[in-house]
Amino acid sequence: MKYFFSTITFLFVLLGYAQKPCDFSTNVVDSLGSYKTTKEYLLYEKNFAGNSTYLFASFILADEKPLFNLQLIEKSADFIKIKCFDKSSKVYVQLTNNKIVTLSFVNEESCGTLVRDDKGLNNRILTGYFSISKTDYADLKKSTISFIRIKFSTDVSDYIFKREFKSELNSEVYEPESYFINFLHCLETKS
Repeated sequence: MKYFFSTITFLFVLLGYAQKPCDFSTNVVDSLGSYKTTKEYLLYEKNFAGNSTYLFASFILADEKPLFNLQLIEKSADFIKIKCFDKSSKVYVQLTNNKIVTLSFVNEESCGTLVRDDKGLNNRILTGYFSISKTDYADLKKSTISFIRIKFSTDVSDYIFKREFKSELNSEVYEPESYFINFLHCLETKS
C-alpha cells in the first residue's frame, strides 16, 4: 500500500512538469496549404522610468515549415529608436547547457510600425519570423533558456530571462526559461 501511494505521488509530480497543452490562435487548412500559430507568450517584460519593453513569442507551422515568431513592443513618451530586421538579422538563444542556437530571419527587411496610443505614448512594434533547423529543434526541446540576443540590422540587444515572473501588463505568471520545452512540441501536433 505504501508503494502504491508513493507511485501515485510520483506520477502527479511528473505530470506537473509535463509540456503545456497547445493553444492555437490560428489553425487553417485549405487548398493553398496549412497554417497554424500558437498564442503569443510573454518572454520578457521591463518597465522602468516610464519606458516599457515587451518581448512576445509564438510558433508557426506554415506548410510543415516551423518558424519562431518574435514581436518586440516598446512604449515611451519619448522618441523610440528604430530597430529593423534584415537578411543579416539573427536570434541567438543561449541555453542553460551552454549551447547557443542561432535562428535566422526569413522575411524581407522590416522596421515595424510606430503607433501613438490614447495616452499619448509612442508604441513601436517590430515583428520577425525566424527559421528553426532540425538540429536546433532537438537542442531547444532539451534545455531551458538563459537569455536571447537579437541582432537587428544596426544594433544588438540582450534579453535576460527569468525562470518565472508575474507580468505587470496582465497579472499572469509566465515561465520564459522553459518556453521552448513547454511549447515547441506544438509544431509536432497534427490536430
